[in-house]
Amino acid sequence: MAANENVEISSAEFAQFQRLIYKIAGISLADSKRILLAGRLGKRLRHFKLDSFGEYYRLVSSASEPGELQTMVDLLTTNETYFFREEAHFDYLKDVILADHPAHAPFNIWSAASSTGEEIYTLSFVLAETLGLESPWQVTGSDISTTVLATAERGLYWLDRTRGLPQSYLKRFCLKGVRSQEGSFMIAPEIKRHTRFLQVNLNQMLPKLGKFDVIFLRNVMIYFDADTKRQVVARLVEQLVPGGYLIVGHSESLSGLNDQVKPVKPTIYRLPH
Repeated sequence: MAANENVEISSAEFAQFQRLIYKIAGISLADSKRILLAGRLGKRLRHFKLDSFGEYYRLVSSASEPGELQTMVDLLTTNETYFFREEAHFDYLKDVILADHPAHAPFNIWSAASSTGEEIYTLSFVLAETLGLESPWQVTGSDISTTVLATAERGLYWLDRTRGLPQSYLKRFCLKGVRSQEGSFMIAPEIKRHTRFLQVNLNQMLPKLGKFDVIFLRNVMIYFDADTKRQVVARLVEQLVPGGYLIVGHSESLSGLNDQVKPVKPTIYRLPH
């Protein structure tokens, strides 16, 4: 029998998922997100023909469907993003950070919650324009969600997703889709060869990623409690080169979370040399 199209989630069931996503990703899911969670996970109940969120919780907590836990994480961590979001950060990168960087020296940036890739490619466009395509720079993009990482690595977007993207970058660094891909654009290969994509859970010990001149950690910490924030920031600061920058979202702050990096202006922090 097919599952009810409008299964309601009980307070106890919602609390189970709150604890599970906190354990996996460090995300503190507010009580106000109950309807959102039910909406996003409801399709999985229908997929498995389940009649309650409790049944689905037992399924993702068991070994019977090993890939389903990742599917659940993907559904609960996917967030909106767009090219040149919070544009002042990219201006600072170009006008201050890159202006001070020695010519032809390697430059590495990490987009630590890259979602569907718009931030990765925005950073790449700025580096390509400022340092040149032949310079040794790299943008690393990571996310806990394998679904959004696949989209980012593909680098294919619909033209209605160009919000914030200057036409000059669209013409120089993107390829217009034709025939079956009409209405879309793809990031050019000469940009993509400067990028790499990795699944990283910021709530766990980090893999060996190398050191970075700049780390973008934007619009992520709003989902963490204070203790998780401190742990995540400490892990990322360890990945900075001396003099490296950690940049957070416009509604976020590292005040009281870490005393190793120092504020240079709101949302922009630097590790002393």
